[in-house]
Amino acid sequence: MAKEKKLVEAITPMDKDFTQWYTDVVTKAELISYSNVRGCMIIRPRGYAIWENIQKQLDARFKETGVENVYLPMLIPESLLQKEKDHVEGFAPEVAWVTHGGEEKLAERLCVRPTSETLFCDHVKDIVHSYRDLPVVYNQWCSVLRWEKTTRPFLRSSEFLWQEGHTFHATAEEAKERTEQMLNVYADFCEQVLAIPLVKGRKTEKEKFAGAEATYTIEALMHDCKALQSGTSHNFGNGFARAFGIEYTNKENKLSPVYETSWGMSTRIIGAIIMVHGDDSGLVLPPRIAPVQTMIIPIQQKKDGVLDKAFEIRDTLKSNFSVKVDDSDKSPGWKFSEQEIQGIPTRIEIGPKDIEKGQAVIVRRDTREKIVTPIDKIPETLTEVLETMQNDMYNKAKAHLEKNTHIAHNWEEFNDILENQQGFIRAMWCGEKECEEAIKDENGATTRCIPFVQAKHSDVCVHCGKPAKCEVYFGKAY
Repeated sequence: MAKEKKLVEAITPMDKDFTQWYTDVVTKAELISYSNVRGCMIIRPRGYAIWENIQKQLDARFKETGVENVYLPMLIPESLLQKEKDHVEGFAPEVAWVTHGGEEKLAERLCVRPTSETLFCDHVKDIVHSYRDLPVVYNQWCSVLRWEKTTRPFLRSSEFLWQEGHTFHATAEEAKERTEQMLNVYADFCEQVLAIPLVKGRKTEKEKFAGAEATYTIEALMHDCKALQSGTSHNFGNGFARAFGIEYTNKENKLSPVYETSWGMSTRIIGAIIMVHGDDSGLVLPPRIAPVQTMIIPIQQKKDGVLDKAFEIRDTLKSNFSVKVDDSDKSPGWKFSEQEIQGIPTRIEIGPKDIEKGQAVIVRRDTREKIVTPIDKIPETLTEVLETMQNDMYNKAKAHLEKNTHIAHNWEEFNDILENQQGFIRAMWCGEKECEEAIKDENGATTRCIPFVQAKHSDVCVHCGKPAKCEVYFGKAY
């Protein structure tokens, strides 16, 4: 029992030190290990399995919209990167450069991709000639490298995994539609699969992607009431197309520039899953994304028939659920603790007394509720439990979001909320960059998004008092 107690105590309570809690969870749940490369992490099997499920389900959703997967080089010639001025200026501080090939100094530096807009543009200008060649709707799954000053596992690492979609269209209307469509794909995925409620909107000019005409975002609220940008979709207009000379012959036999979009979601979303749903015992995974949905834990497994029954139950479930049997020689209490730390949504307890009664016990990870069910009804009961858990996790997170979303009518209210309540702050804004920067300098709050559905709380800007142009969500963020 001492060892079991120590396993639980290995995780710092989130209300005591949220940062340390997060670090404890990602390491104790064996999602990552730290590497000897600054700012880079080793994603361990349990962490990578979550990413594989994200990748699998997102990829299917992309393909339903006509997306095709490709792969482009990880190195970008400096001359190519320089073609779009705003883009290169936006990424310049984060770029890592390759200067030598073996012992030989390269004639031109090569950038390790921080993102691949320039490579996609350079490729598309060679394959698009006529309106018949459009649209081009591509995506690639890859890693990127950004030389971050401060790093945290999943949330901000120098190298991370992601997908980056790049699409090219004949008209500005088509590009705008695709930008919005992909944002909605992300939002539906987060809400339906990850059980994470969101705020959707457009980034301010200051916060938009370098080189973009408009950036749309989904913003989630973590347990500590900080915001996390969880996915973005960018409308590039024809800025990149003009810089790279991407033109096509339209139906009137005239040359026209293409219109481009880009959209991405990264392993940062795993950080969101951890910080939205986790508790003081570790990770809590929504059933629809969990690599293992249920762990069968035999009680007194050395007694005749117990292990056989555990594997029999597994074989009954494995065609419809992701299921494992923990037949290690650890004590049941230790196995319970491991299952909780790892965030496995349910466990099934089965022992000699259960077998005698023809029953098993299903335990929910999120509420620890115990559901006794006849052994022959386990598949039906487990289906109901997992579906209920998925919905309950979403509703709990939504209640947290709603409870911690506040309205500020003036600067005094704004600062009071930020100091004493935190979370999202809805307030009116003048639309001026200088005012946005002043707010951040004064209290660390940043604009998270301009919501698509606007409300009016005042006629004037919450900070400077000038006429208000729009409602904005503010907050402190990762």
